[in-house]
Amino acid sequence: MVARAEGAAATRERILASAWKRFSELPYEDVRLADIATGAGVTPQTLHSRFGTKDALFVAAWSWRMAPEAVRRDSAPVGAVRAAVRALYDSYDADGDAVLRLLEQEERIPAVKEMADAGRLWHRGWVERTFSPFLAGLPGAARERRLVELVVATDLLVWKLLRREMGLPRRRAEQIVIEMVTVLKGVP
Repeated sequence: MVARAEGAAATRERILASAWKRFSELPYEDVRLADIATGAGVTPQTLHSRFGTKDALFVAAWSWRMAPEAVRRDSAPVGAVRAAVRALYDSYDADGDAVLRLLEQEERIPAVKEMADAGRLWHRGWVERTFSPFLAGLPGAARERRLVELVVATDLLVWKLLRREMGLPRRRAEQIVIEMVTVLKGVP
């Protein structure tokens, strides 16, 4: 029984890795389940029996890939701006380009929209937890405004602007975000 469970877990990992590779590199419409199955060393029937639909497989692959990143980001101590930005940029440097490619498709593909919306909600919650000392004591509207400012300062699109469009080295890009976040702490 143990060997069978381990084999099933290994097969699931191969499928999800193969699926993430294709979904993160190709337009959703160009991803073929047969190619995912071949990449994972299984049959297309195995994909269907385990995940049902292409959308369900996409959601599972996205969740599989992002779960370790969530754990890594949550490992930054509350209020530790430098550690939080480092963890954030570890994640963005690893998967930012793939996520940006997927976001370009969110208005066409409901499963992509679902994951993008979940990611935005998760990021807001992460910002709220991680930078809670920056929000402490602020009343309603002022707290919400500060939270939105922090979400924007740490957004993937800021990473894209700094790293991809401006071509800044990672250390400089991180420093800019750290300065943006710490300046916000002192803003009334």
